[in-house]
Amino acid sequence: MWNFMGFFPGYFDFILLEFVGFYGFFPGSFVKVGEFRKFLGFIYSGGVNINYVAVGNEPTLQTYNGTYLSYMLPALRNIQEALNRAGHGDRIKATIPFNADVYYSPDSDPVPSAGDFRPEVRDLTLEILQFLHENSAPFTVNIYPFLSLYGNKNFPIDYAFFEGSNVPIKDQGLTYTNVFDANFDTLVSALNKAGYPDMEIIVGEVGWPTDGDIHANVENAKRFNQGLLQHIMSGEGTPLRKGKINVYLFSLIDENAKSIAPGNFERHWGIFEFDGMPKYELDLAGMQEDRTLIPVEGVVYMVKRWCVLNPDATNLGDLPNNINYACSLSDCTTLGYGCSCNHLTVRGNASYAFNMYYQIKSQNIWDCDFDGLAMITDQDPSESSCQFPIMIDYGSSGILHKGLFEVLLTSLSVCILFLLVL
Repeated sequence: MWNFMGFFPGYFDFILLEFVGFYGFFPGSFVKVGEFRKFLGFIYSGGVNINYVAVGNEPTLQTYNGTYLSYMLPALRNIQEALNRAGHGDRIKATIPFNADVYYSPDSDPVPSAGDFRPEVRDLTLEILQFLHENSAPFTVNIYPFLSLYGNKNFPIDYAFFEGSNVPIKDQGLTYTNVFDANFDTLVSALNKAGYPDMEIIVGEVGWPTDGDIHANVENAKRFNQGLLQHIMSGEGTPLRKGKINVYLFSLIDENAKSIAPGNFERHWGIFEFDGMPKYELDLAGMQEDRTLIPVEGVVYMVKRWCVLNPDATNLGDLPNNINYACSLSDCTTLGYGCSCNHLTVRGNASYAFNMYYQIKSQNIWDCDFDGLAMITDQDPSESSCQFPIMIDYGSSGILHKGLFEVLLTSLSVCILFLLVL
């Protein structure tokens, strides 16, 4: 199985090959010919601009307990060899997106210059580095300053952004005013120690969520992403690596079915809402000008009606179970602590849960019952920052004719990608 982020000509330059079911991942195996031919079919003049193939995603993550370690290098070799045999190896490189936890600075000396690769994966990482070096491929890493703030309540908030810090880090004559630079240069130090001081580094994912946590909101997302773009486009680089850095801004739209094991914010990384409406202004040129992103055109919504808790309902004994049921089959992450709908009453929570279930079920009348507790209304129950959405009408003729994502992508500026390339 391969998840191809490049179905539309000219828009994408990054391919993600997922672990599960991919024929080229296991030791001694080969890329399945039929699947690889499909991939190659998108490479033609005027077609998809593919520069990199990402093999898996963060396979060294500590929470995986080493599950994928033995497969990483064989998979990388298989895919690069397949690219070479197809005559594209000089232009398209295979790489592995690493989580930033593959390197670290010791607690005794928590500065970028002390960076090194994690001891338990260091030998494997060195082998991968050698292979990347031999094939002129980049080291890819995902860096999320938001997670530093999310995981440590004592983390200084201003250090997560780019306006400077009240308590900068001093390291061998260098000053770090934001965690992105410090994290990036910790990797640079680790590469220096490994003997690859000039290896190209790509930031495969970086961004800020707009909901799902007390620090995940539109204001902070705009602040971070605009600051990042200005920082990257300035060409200043980091204290240890001068020049522009290639980054992929994550992500284009929200993912309402994504696992929330790491946190509710996982479903809210999008710059655009699920329907292609921009969440905030963002100047992609990094000039901090108020530029409105281009919204999707031609989106057809379902009828403006919502499923809510019946105000006359009095027998509420089964209400918790019905709320849990609705949320288990839809997306209620905005109801969590610090989230955009956290201020709702119990009745408001029920209405939100019922409506989300009702919407994803295409507004079927029988899906707004919940043991007689719910009712359909044409009065929008949204309030302040908490929106009760109306979903896209997937059955409309326009959507059926072109496909939802073609409608989405062809209506956006060509500068906006699922992973924004700078």
